[in-house]
Amino acid sequence: MRLLLANDDGIYSPGLAALASVASTFGDLHIVAPDVEQSSMGAAITHSRPISIRRTPIDGYDAHRVNGTPTDCVALGVDLFKDIDVVLSGINLGPNIGSAIWHSGTLAAAKQGTLLGLRGIALSTPTGETEPDFERLRPWVAEVLKLLFASDVRLANVNFPPDPVGVRWTRQAVSHYDGRVVPMTDPYGRSLFWLTVQRVEELEEGTDRWAMRNRFVSITPLRVDLTDDGVLDRMRKG
Repeated sequence: MRLLLANDDGIYSPGLAALASVASTFGDLHIVAPDVEQSSMGAAITHSRPISIRRTPIDGYDAHRVNGTPTDCVALGVDLFKDIDVVLSGINLGPNIGSAIWHSGTLAAAKQGTLLGLRGIALSTPTGETEPDFERLRPWVAEVLKLLFASDVRLANVNFPPDPVGVRWTRQAVSHYDGRVVPMTDPYGRSLFWLTVQRVEELEEGTDRWAMRNRFVSITPLRVDLTDDGVLDRMRKG
């Protein structure tokens, strides 16, 4: 199996190194990641300038850094390293659950793999004042990869709680959008704004949010076809 690793936290992220250490036990590994953090870039691509790629070995792995977005990295990596089977993205420093998956650069990288006819898996975990305990998560990452590699899932979004107690297949929580705008001013009194998120308290059993709050690893199978089939059928019937 030939694996391509990407992320949105940048080439030097400890989450990328942690994923590489586990993924390398499953097959041949190539790493192509942004040269700087590209969080919340979604599926943005760089079209107004050329992008560069430079070899940057990490812990003995074949790794390259790109001055572009997570999607750029996957597009370039798939083109340069032939016969890639699966695109892995992460492990992101921060969860990607609920509405956050719409603008997640981590998920966008995995989705780009699927758009290119491959399989894509995005992996994330919460972070706080200290970085996640990746050594504790290592067996859970291995278990999830083994499960997904043996399945026919084309695109999956995986989230690890800090101290998992099990694994659950889930659906995306969509009951509430967690984005908010925080106004402030600079030292000259000019208006500035932070675009941030707020904790969503409501939980629906079986969702990714519910799983994470209950210390389960959440695996959500996704698809790139956003068509609302129910509405489409209704409109066609007039």
